[in-house]
Amino acid sequence: MHTPFHAVRLVYLILCASFVLASNTTAASEAPVRVAIVGLVHGHVKGLLEKLPRSDAATLVAIVEPDETLAREYAEKYHLDGKLFYTDLEKMLEERRPDAVLVYTTIADHRRGIEVAARHGVSSMVEKPLATTLEDAQAIREVARKQHVQVLVNYETTWYASNQEALALAAQGKLGDVRKVVVHDGHEGPKEIGVGPEWLPWLTDPAQAGAGALFDFGCYGADLMTVLMHGQAPVSVTAVTQTDKPEIYPRVDDDATVILRYAKTQAVLMPSWNWSFARKDMEVYGTGGYAITVGADKLRVRYHGASSGGGESAETVVAAAPLARERGDSLTYLAAVLRGNVRPDGDLSSLETNVVVMQILEAARRSAETEKTVELEKRKD
Repeated sequence: MHTPFHAVRLVYLILCASFVLASNTTAASEAPVRVAIVGLVHGHVKGLLEKLPRSDAATLVAIVEPDETLAREYAEKYHLDGKLFYTDLEKMLEERRPDAVLVYTTIADHRRGIEVAARHGVSSMVEKPLATTLEDAQAIREVARKQHVQVLVNYETTWYASNQEALALAAQGKLGDVRKVVVHDGHEGPKEIGVGPEWLPWLTDPAQAGAGALFDFGCYGADLMTVLMHGQAPVSVTAVTQTDKPEIYPRVDDDATVILRYAKTQAVLMPSWNWSFARKDMEVYGTGGYAITVGADKLRVRYHGASSGGGESAETVVAAAPLARERGDSLTYLAAVLRGNVRPDGDLSSLETNVVVMQILEAARRSAETEKTVELEKRKD
């Protein structure tokens, strides 16, 4: 029995309509998220302004910067429409209604920016670290929960495939039980590398930045270690800080060493503004092997018992697996979280992880000030 031509054509038209509808629905769900930049005093915003025009994940709808001279400089340099600029955060949120704000203020101002945005039902992504105090971090978490918004923290090293590979090897048990971790982060110093005049004064002010190298680069290792330890805070924190260049950094430390003690693991964080060159690398040692990151996309690995005779394998340099598309960069990740395609729970960028990071940083600051080890109480929340 043959199907009449008109029936076949009807089925064909229905299928085509369904395909177009599905395509339009997918396109709508994948439309770029609307973001607003809050603050231009954090120099990392320059990289963001270079990426945004090429991003299919996010589109810029506004910029808030009370310093109109600084705003004009950025408008000219990046060929930005003057209509994007606001001096008042509340007014911008009411008029532009972004999906998220990208906060590039001083670290001390993170809390205010996040709280104002949250009251408007707007999520936030801030530059690391989350805050300058644990009190501010906990207040940020409280408002995020109350207003049901996302708060994410952006670290450059989150988007290193080498770090994600090292974390995956540990999570999969390929390194055995993790016993020791060493993290080196930093560069020659902010003034030495040419940090701009809108950034350097507050970056070297403990009230605005929390500390010097201890907070600026110690947060990277604390973040990685918290994920390695599945969100668990250390039992104790011991820190030593010093200022080797007081003529440049009279108010803050420029070098620090932090020891984190867990039940069966130790971590040594080495943030510094005194490295002879910029570096961000991590060494993870376990009972079954080790992984040492090399740049953004390679690792040195060695495994115990990997040979056919049950002995030790030789060290090899391997390429890290490429990052998943939705985790390839901060804007794509933000969009995926806002669309509900990615849950940030326990991620390097997640709020819960970064509250623990602030526990570590605040304890490290107190340890350095008192020259004593700080015991951490178990969190009740």
